Amino acid sequence: MIAGALRGRRLVAAPSGVRPTSDRVRESIFARLGELSGCRVLDLFAGTGALGIEAISRGAESLVSVDRSRKAISVLRQNLRRLDIEAAVQVVLSDARGALRRLGAAGVSFDLVFLDPPYDSGEADGALESLVAARVLVPGAVVVVESAKRHPLAPVVGLHVEQERRYGDTVVSWLISAGHADSHGGASEKE
Repeated sequence: MIAGALRGRRLVAAPSGVRPTSDRVRESIFARLGELSGCRVLDLFAGTGALGIEAISRGAESLVSVDRSRKAISVLRQNLRRLDIEAAVQVVLSDARGALRRLGAAGVSFDLVFLDPPYDSGEADGALESLVAARVLVPGAVVVVESAKRHPLAPVVGLHVEQERRYGDTVVSWLISAGHADSHGGASEKE
């Protein structure tokens, strides 16, 4: 972990086929997010859980981690046990769309969402549409999407792209759910 209560703790390595977020990108994301106390976080395509676990380390109130891979969920559960944070995290073995339908039906809502599908899967746009359709975002919720620059995100009604930053082939897009004033600027930057 980069910072917070779990700083310096190591995670179990990602299973084959899972592309973890680089430390540089993760550090940039969390530097921008700032204080997370009280945040309810959703980590779609969670993999090892690094982004969601970092949010818990930095004070997030709760976390729902979703992944459809049994191998990834197994590694995620190992990481939660190693860090002794199982009580703060709900783990869901499901595809993103199915999980969002169930979470929406249960009336669950989130302040922060991480969406990091496999780059070549083409799932980001559909997952964003499902996220809005499920009505799980509070007004002003932040959605952080990690994608490849060769697969730009399509516009989604109900989400405003506030900023995009490039890190080599990776693009991190910051989207805000409807009803939120632009407070972080809308510039596109390269690093």
